[in-house]
Amino acid sequence: MLRRTFWFTAGAAAGVWATTKVHRKLRQLTPESLAAQAANKAIDAGHKVREFAVDVRAGMLRREAELGEALGLEAPAGRALPSPRRLTAIEYTDRAEHTKHTERPRTTHSYNPYDRNEDH
Repeated sequence: MLRRTFWFTAGAAAGVWATTKVHRKLRQLTPESLAAQAANKAIDAGHKVREFAVDVRAGMLRREAELGEALGLEAPAGRALPSPRRLTAIEYTDRAEHTKHTERPRTTHSYNPYDRNEDH
C-alpha cells in the first residue's frame, strides 16, 4: 500500500511539473511574447553595435596619434570638424535652353538596342 501511494504521488508530481513546463513554454510562444523578445534582442544588438563603434573610434584616434608621432605631425588639440557643405550636385538650368543643344536626331528603329528583354 505504501509503495502504491509513493508511485501515485511521484506520478502526480511529475504530471504537475510537466504541465507547468508546457504552459510556461506556450506563454513564451505567444505573439506578444515573441514580439517582446525580438524587441529586446534588437535593443541589445543596437547597444553592442554602438559599443563597437565607440571602440573603433577610440582605436582610430589612438592609431592616428601614433602615426602623427611617427611622422612628426602635430595636430591641434581642439580640432573641430569642418562645417557641412550645402552644395547641389547639379545646378538647375533652364530646361528649354539645355535641350536645345543636346537633342539627338530621332531614328526609326523597330527595336530598342538597349532592351535587355530580348529572346536569345
